[in-house]
Amino acid sequence: MLPFEKAFEIVLNSAYLLGTEKVDIANAANRVLAQDVKSDIDIPPFNKSAMDGYACRRQDLANELTIVEMIPAGLHPKEIIGPNQCAKIMTGAEVPQGADCVVMVEFTEKKTQNTVRFTAKQTAANICAKAEDIKAGQTVLSKGTLIKPQHIATLAAIGCANPCVAIRPKVGVIATGSELVEPSQRPSVPQLRDSNSFQLVAQVEAVGAVAENYGIVEDTREAIDAAVKKAISENDVVLISGGVSVGDFDFVPDILKQNNIVLEFEKILIKPGKPTVFGCSEGVFCFGMPGHPVSGFVMCELLVKPFLYKLMGYDFKPLDINVPLEASISRKKAGRPSWMPVVITDKGTARPVEYHGSAHFGALCGADGLICIPKGAPELKEGTVVSVRHI
Repeated sequence: MLPFEKAFEIVLNSAYLLGTEKVDIANAANRVLAQDVKSDIDIPPFNKSAMDGYACRRQDLANELTIVEMIPAGLHPKEIIGPNQCAKIMTGAEVPQGADCVVMVEFTEKKTQNTVRFTAKQTAANICAKAEDIKAGQTVLSKGTLIKPQHIATLAAIGCANPCVAIRPKVGVIATGSELVEPSQRPSVPQLRDSNSFQLVAQVEAVGAVAENYGIVEDTREAIDAAVKKAISENDVVLISGGVSVGDFDFVPDILKQNNIVLEFEKILIKPGKPTVFGCSEGVFCFGMPGHPVSGFVMCELLVKPFLYKLMGYDFKPLDINVPLEASISRKKAGRPSWMPVVITDKGTARPVEYHGSAHFGALCGADGLICIPKGAPELKEGTVVSVRHI
């Protein structure tokens, strides 16, 4: 069996950027920038008031000041501030020439209709200086940035209304299994509702890729072959759930080979997820995923997710939190590294959740993350510092 680290290397080294396109800023969230973005202006573009108050000269603060104008945001000042003068100014408005500070309105008192006096002992400048945040021509966001809401604000402010982003991979999801029925159906005793394809579609879409669910396929060579042919002709990536182990009806690896998919590996030294398959041909990548839902979830999280991000030019780094283990975890077999769900407690510890194995999908619902028990370790003792991978 191939160590997971080697399988991960093979998968990520296979990825390449699928192309680029320009999108409207309104549709740019969760996309990946395909080129650096520079600002077309200084930000702030002028000396800007950080407060509602009065713009004046610091040397005149002890004196009674004459109000020469009022400056709302969006209008250019008309007057230059001279000795013992000030302008009433709103937050975000341009500071007039001659003024070097803005005193907060809370620290002033009106003496007459047109005069005001500063009542505090001192004041900060309360001015956002021109270009103190961003200079015109400065690279503000770099190629490979995953666009989040805070990046949307930046793109808007610097005039990038149509950012160039990586094309999103199209991902086809197939669930194999003659025992499967749709979630809307009530299964009979030998049947199970299909949960894998919906779980995988949700994981794919969370990454920002485009997913299509090809539905349930019976465990026959003919049905799986037809579904695989259709999916590989219409997608960049195909995820097939089930049919990858060593049972009499596990046809997926052979069918992938028959469809000119060169398999790079068929087993990984990991639990859950041992029978994971990966291969590619010109223009398409295929993953054969274990049929147990926790196995499929874990392998999508550990292997498929970083791969899809790399297809979009994003170097994904998982969020890992190091905390002590609240209770010991033991296992009977230690020949593979094993991933298990845990909860982060209010005490800042990792508590194992009740977990019956790779078919126990409910265990993931209450979990905050996954921890890995290393190969060769039959037990992790209470207090051991573990790395929790956020899910």
